[in-house]
Amino acid sequence: MTSATSVDEIAVRRKIGRLESNRRAIRLWLGVVVLTLFCLVLVGGATRLTDSGLSITEWKPIHGVIPPLSAQEWEEEFALYQRIPEYQQINKGMTVDEFKTIFWWEWGHRLLARGIGLVFALPLLYFWVSGRIERRLKLPLLGLLALGGFQGFIGWWMVSSGLAERVDVSQYRLATHLVIACLIFAGCVWIMRGLAPHSDDPVPSEASRGWAAALALFSFFQIYLGALVAGLDAGLSYNTWPLMDGALVPGGLFVQNPAWINLFENPKTVQFVHRLGAYVLFLAALWHMVQCLRQGPGTTHARRSVVLFALITLQAALGITALVTQVQLHAALAHQGGALVVLGFAVAHWRGFLGAYPPEVLVVERD
Repeated sequence: MTSATSVDEIAVRRKIGRLESNRRAIRLWLGVVVLTLFCLVLVGGATRLTDSGLSITEWKPIHGVIPPLSAQEWEEEFALYQRIPEYQQINKGMTVDEFKTIFWWEWGHRLLARGIGLVFALPLLYFWVSGRIERRLKLPLLGLLALGGFQGFIGWWMVSSGLAERVDVSQYRLATHLVIACLIFAGCVWIMRGLAPHSDDPVPSEASRGWAAALALFSFFQIYLGALVAGLDAGLSYNTWPLMDGALVPGGLFVQNPAWINLFENPKTVQFVHRLGAYVLFLAALWHMVQCLRQGPGTTHARRSVVLFALITLQAALGITALVTQVQLHAALAHQGGALVVLGFAVAHWRGFLGAYPPEVLVVERD
């Protein structure tokens, strides 16, 4: 009996060892995906800030990988751009060489988007076929893959809004595009954190767990508000802080009818709401940190709450810098990158309150 028990224990330890090895490999893969997504969002931000997003006027998911290779092909691509309102009303007289500058930003963004599809799909197929993915993760990972494919369509849907009557893309579609990218980003971070080892420190309180969730969700919402600001170029005006248009609460916030439309289409109102969101997020993170330090001093949860508050404070400083410099390229990109860092850490912090995926799933499905 003892011998049989020992054999069973050895078999279980081997299974657990293989599963832990698989988890490390999947975390590494998802880490690469997260890093690639981070770069993709930054390049997308640079594409927006350099007004390059409408430079490619056709959607060619396969053929579009190949850029113009001759002077004639460049002229043909430039001729397509000359047909849209952005060229006719804003960039009329642009040379082919000037066009190439904005073209390469958009082309690079699309190429990186295609590349991340391969970075996600090919390892997923390998891990799936080799039996390295736990059953509970299969549907979420497939969902992220499907969401990534849908994101390609959303990207073109966004671009198409600026090709006929507008000189830029719709702020609604821009926000949708960024939100989906952040959903994929957050989903990868969530799964990574669930696969990682967790400390045995007790949760400071159920309330602190709830606040961690609220901070992650509000960080996500704040990114949505920032996308509306970017879509309306609202950061190019009212470039003072803490006052806005000479007051803490400026006038003219609800001049459009119906009143609710100001929250989405009035640049002044959209920027003001984004500022308010930043203040709420800062105060909520401060309260959460104090709560964790009081209720769980010395725990990993408390230490993470301090880091999260520090990141949100830094992000606020980056936002103010981007504002007062009238959305200078590097300051704006630092602010956008900071938003992703805050979101990623907030999601990981929230997931840390839930513990690793439970031991009962630590079995290898295919021996």
